[in-house]
Amino acid sequence: MAKILYVYNDQVYANITNKCDCNCTFCIRKQFDGVGDADTLWHKAEPSLSEIIAAIDAFDFTGYKEFVFCGYGEPTCALENLIASARYVKEKTSLPIRVNSNGLGNLYYKRDIVPQLAEVVDSISISLNEATAEKYEKVTRPSFPHAYEAMLDFAEECGKLIPHTQLSIVDILPEEDIKACQHIADSRGVHLKVRPWEHSA
Repeated sequence: MAKILYVYNDQVYANITNKCDCNCTFCIRKQFDGVGDADTLWHKAEPSLSEIIAAIDAFDFTGYKEFVFCGYGEPTCALENLIASARYVKEKTSLPIRVNSNGLGNLYYKRDIVPQLAEVVDSISISLNEATAEKYEKVTRPSFPHAYEAMLDFAEECGKLIPHTQLSIVDILPEEDIKACQHIADSRGVHLKVRPWEHSA
């Protein structure tokens, strides 16, 4: 049985869906069945809200620093369960809540989901991945046209409502691309995080 909650370093991660609207060439789920203390993150069926709540109730959050929605799918593809379970975590713990996202939630639902997220989320990290739309399309392979611009618009809206919003890239990009990504983040009013190339979040 796939884990709903798993641990990596000093953070608790919530693996609430395997659905994803991208098919990234570098996705870790194509390389490993699990991450951290999870042997597998592949659900045989999508977790229900009651199953997610049960996993939260059974977990000892002592000593952990953050609750992160990030698993083998895009968390916003299970938006209702994300919002409800995040609200429950807020009631049960004092942990800050982060969502790791591809930033395509507004395209997926054909509406603005940022206000809903802002009600329960303290930070959001959105995968920028590349410095141009052409490169982004090549490595991310999103399900929607015009995804790059939509992702950046989503990040900008998150920056207005969510206390900490960042775009993320990995440090194996060429230096000139990293500088271009920094300019993109600055122009959208959000932070840029340059992550080491590893399967950490």
